[in-house]
Amino acid sequence: MPTALITGITGQDGSYLTELLISKGYTVHGIVRRSSITARGRLDQLFHQEDVYNKRLFLHYADLSDVTTIRRILLKSTPDELYHLAGQSHVGASFEIPETTCEFTAMGTLRLLEILRDLDKQPRFVHISSSEIFGRPDQSPQNETTPMRPVTPYGVAKAFATQMVTLYRESFGLFACNAICYNHESPRRGESFVTRKITRAAAAISMGLEKTLSLGSLDGRRDWGYAPEYVEAMWRMLQQPAADDFVVATGTAHSVKDFLAASFDAVGLDWEDFVTQDPRYMRPSEGTHLVGDPGRASKSLQWTAETRLPRLAEIMVQSDLDALLASRQRADS
Repeated sequence: MPTALITGITGQDGSYLTELLISKGYTVHGIVRRSSITARGRLDQLFHQEDVYNKRLFLHYADLSDVTTIRRILLKSTPDELYHLAGQSHVGASFEIPETTCEFTAMGTLRLLEILRDLDKQPRFVHISSSEIFGRPDQSPQNETTPMRPVTPYGVAKAFATQMVTLYRESFGLFACNAICYNHESPRRGESFVTRKITRAAAAISMGLEKTLSLGSLDGRRDWGYAPEYVEAMWRMLQQPAADDFVVATGTAHSVKDFLAASFDAVGLDWEDFVTQDPRYMRPSEGTHLVGDPGRASKSLQWTAETRLPRLAEIMVQSDLDALLASRQRADS
């Protein structure tokens, strides 16, 4: 039975990846930050399976800056595979907390690589990178050789981490990969992200619970995919005979307006009747023309993004409708 260790296990990708690995027979260890809040909503269904929690799924408390504890967890769990998903992942927030973003996203990755370098048993390692490393690229779509030109603190931190992973692979022989993931969404996406703001608002407005939605720029274009499919690509990277970097993307870009239209169409409404723009949500700097070329992933991993934007928005809106209806029923009972 293979063993995996996941940093950021309680996040969107971490929860889907955990479910995938458990279904494949893995024992999974996860690193979480200790906080006063013990709820792990995205993993709830696994916690309530008696044959899984504390039998095939184990949580360990540590911070990415806590080198001693992370080393101890690695020595105790001896994973075959290490999935590094943790870090400050909100692009907009990185302008407000650039030092924290770089500390956890950039330096946290370097600390992990240094620990792995010294281990007798080195797990196969994948770092979840981001399309934000490309910033304002000269070419579109972008592939694994596109020059990095980040324009956000988050993108700068991810570019550092991505290049460090490549350096440790080439210099120290680690089986270390970069999954250069373009935007991928799901009902488990945090409510501070624009896609989830949109789908939740569409659901709430359709139920008469809200009247309007305020957003920043509506012209930004992104390559949006479905998170459960992207964690499959991450797993496939670590099953290859040699480590490499892969762009994980749909290959198609859509604007925020497109996502709005698909989300409000799912509830039979016209988004233009409800959406306003607010300068407070405008970013100081924005990546442009970010669309990925998943050709290498398609050829080497036999992986293709299946769920496209209209269906993705529909899945998310329906989930938000179900949650709001359940909340209303609880309030009425």
